[in-house]
Amino acid sequence: MTFKDLNLDKFLWNALDDLGFNSPTPIQEQAFAPVMSGKDVVGIAQTGTGKTFAYLLPILKSLPYSRQEHPRAIILVPTRELVVQVTSELEKLTAYLDTRVAGVYGGVNINRHKELVAQGQDIIVATPGRLFDLAVSRVLQLKSIQKVVIDEVDVMLDLGFRPQLLNIFDILPPRRQHIMFSATMTEDVDALINDFFHRPAHISVAASGTPLENIEQKCIKAPNFYTKLNYLLEELASAKAYPKVLLFAKNKRMADRLFTNLDEAFPGQCNVIHSNKTQNYRLNSIKEFTEGKIRILIATDVMARGLDIDDISHVINVDVPLFPENYLHRIGRTGRAERQGTSIVLCTPQEERQIQEIESLMQMEIAVEKLPESIEISKQLTPEERPEAKEIYNPLKRKDDEDAPGPAFHEKKDKNKKVNLGGSYQRTIAKKYKKPKTRGDKNYNRRNKRK
Repeated sequence: MTFKDLNLDKFLWNALDDLGFNSPTPIQEQAFAPVMSGKDVVGIAQTGTGKTFAYLLPILKSLPYSRQEHPRAIILVPTRELVVQVTSELEKLTAYLDTRVAGVYGGVNINRHKELVAQGQDIIVATPGRLFDLAVSRVLQLKSIQKVVIDEVDVMLDLGFRPQLLNIFDILPPRRQHIMFSATMTEDVDALINDFFHRPAHISVAASGTPLENIEQKCIKAPNFYTKLNYLLEELASAKAYPKVLLFAKNKRMADRLFTNLDEAFPGQCNVIHSNKTQNYRLNSIKEFTEGKIRILIATDVMARGLDIDDISHVINVDVPLFPENYLHRIGRTGRAERQGTSIVLCTPQEERQIQEIESLMQMEIAVEKLPESIEISKQLTPEERPEAKEIYNPLKRKDDEDAPGPAFHEKKDKNKKVNLGGSYQRTIAKKYKKPKTRGDKNYNRRNKRK
């Protein structure tokens, strides 16, 4: 089947020809008719199978020409990099159309985006927070929205965007089409579907957790981080064997530590992206990696989620992710569009349990290879790997638990030991001084005379 067999117009065919695409992927072929029908759609497919075009093509085909001021479709994605990427894909597909497209995201002066939206747009690609801010400011009117796309919804919920999504749904018109695409299905995603989707059509090209068949996977065991680093320094020295490598780190601190060591060994050949880097730096790093100006890119899970970069030869997991689904998203950066790719995961003894969880999810085992004998086993440990220092004996240290509230330093004086016995304050004063609190208490005086 080719794109000519789909119910597209000549303008989209010409754009696809310019991009060099001839045949749709399975998810693109199966999602076209349900999205065109106007029904709610939930699509689950492996990463790298063309989910973005699966919803862009039918939306562009069904969106009639109009010069109205307010947008008719919104596409929500979790990160700024994905906004830039999806907007770029839209601009390529609309090369022969008059469809107006804009991308908005946080970290940029909102006044710039207000001016952009005020010019009039047909499709807006946005992160949930920035879209809601624009809607609250009344610059962006959502009353004309016909289609709502939520891309990479699982990571969006993991990042805590559920409140923003709920706020956006509350201000959208009641009659709208929901389109959701993701690589994995979680309980949170199911809950969102049950709350807002109306009898959606489910499209599943591969079961959640199924790895791509054209990715060679292997696991190499190492005792600690610096032994892993020694392996990387030896392997990455060959630019021919590793022409385009994406390294995953579990957090920003680890990513910076990797970059410091690799940049010293391979100056001008690597970059790092994580949430502490400025937006321009991150975009420039991705651009240089895409264009082949650098061959090594270090990233955290969130930053690299959903990025479509061609010809990544290797994905190296410097650490094993805590959640097995994240492993699938990582290795999905290579082996895209039916190309061959290689995934390497470096595993310490403490991470072997996570490897077992990944193998259970994929229902297959990862081939284990021994660490090459030429690799030096380092005795240096990172601060996270160092054992916690325990105090053997300290005579000045209290024996009781430090976390529990301890006794006072001294016993309270009797006059400060107040006990609330209940009753009237006036009665307490009268008992103490044997006289009324006020001189005009006639009842008190009358009772004393009777006594």
